[in-house]
Amino acid sequence: MPILVVARSACWQPIRRCITVLALVASCVSNAEASPFTPSRGDEVLERVPIRTSPEQRELERARAAVAASPGNLQASIRLAKRYLETWRNDGDPRYLGYAQAALAPWWSRKDPPAEARVLRATLSQSTHRFSEALADLDAVLAQDARNAQAWLTKATVLQVLGDYPQASASCRRLVGLAPNLVVITCLSAVRSLNGQAEAGYRQLDGALKTAGSEIDPSIRTWSLTLLAEMAARRGDDAAARRHFEKAISLGKPDNYLLAAYSDFLLDAKEAEKVVSLLATRTQVDVLLLRYAIALRALASADAPRYTALLAERLEAVRMRGDAIHGREQARFALDLHHDPIAALEYARQNWKVQKEPADARLLLEAAVAANDGAAARPVIDWIRQAGLEDRTLAPLIAKLEGSVK
Repeated sequence: MPILVVARSACWQPIRRCITVLALVASCVSNAEASPFTPSRGDEVLERVPIRTSPEQRELERARAAVAASPGNLQASIRLAKRYLETWRNDGDPRYLGYAQAALAPWWSRKDPPAEARVLRATLSQSTHRFSEALADLDAVLAQDARNAQAWLTKATVLQVLGDYPQASASCRRLVGLAPNLVVITCLSAVRSLNGQAEAGYRQLDGALKTAGSEIDPSIRTWSLTLLAEMAARRGDDAAARRHFEKAISLGKPDNYLLAAYSDFLLDAKEAEKVVSLLATRTQVDVLLLRYAIALRALASADAPRYTALLAERLEAVRMRGDAIHGREQARFALDLHHDPIAALEYARQNWKVQKEPADARLLLEAAVAANDGAAARPVIDWIRQAGLEDRTLAPLIAKLEGSVK
């Protein structure tokens, strides 16, 4: 979800989830879980740090300096928090979420902070999957200013993740007249595509993108193209999905959500070598390291065990920090890399309690198939049918599961 800019001053997707971590990772890394990581080669990359002379880092330095010079200045703190959020979305380093919160420290614990700080607090809550807190802040802002476009868009995103499509659609409609037409159509089409109107949602967004003017911010165009590609993939139109993904990539500086979604598409297409090439320099991001390790495993690469162990260590570090933003990744690691369907199913069930996106439904169904537990999948199957979710990957899984309980 790009940070929306509209006439008044106004995102991507939340990305994501709350889950209770089980003991899986500890068993995967064996007895070495508490040992420091020792590189096996002198040229092995331990971490890629931002280049301090890059334009992004220079902007961060200027924003930090402005806050240091005027610690209580709301606008300076807002600018710094937004820069940290953008850095997190691009680099995937969760520390930047903490930095963003620290930038808002003078207002963070207030019951009634200024609207701009409150929307950013909601955005941070959304990013760390504290969805009820995010909604409470957004509703408070909108009660005072019903024309706050960023609040409506963020609320629509949260409600979509929670599977509340009627309310998500209603929030999207409130953007009319407040945000660029492409933002409004993207918001509405994304909901329609998940709620029994997959083809209509796809056509609506495809048409809006074709007629969008060149003045549209590249981050908004990338967001729209990514969602359009996912819609096409769910409908089974792989040629269109590939075209949209590649167009989004070509716009430059693809964010982590786009890279992960495109990697999943390529993995489904049995094109693991392309995933390795796409993500080779982005493995500092956990969600991308997961796809990279899965691709290496698919290629039977000698590097697969090393990257699988590195991911296990990172997920254990997440658990030890008490972070709760990798539920989906924990489940997929258990299923695709650790080959423990029972643990994967438990992770996926806990994850489903928090969020209900197509990837969450698919993951739980896949884990249930692997665990031969059709009963565990019944609530998800019922939800898919009630919501009208159309996804070509789900029908074969449902058929297997319903056959297993007959």
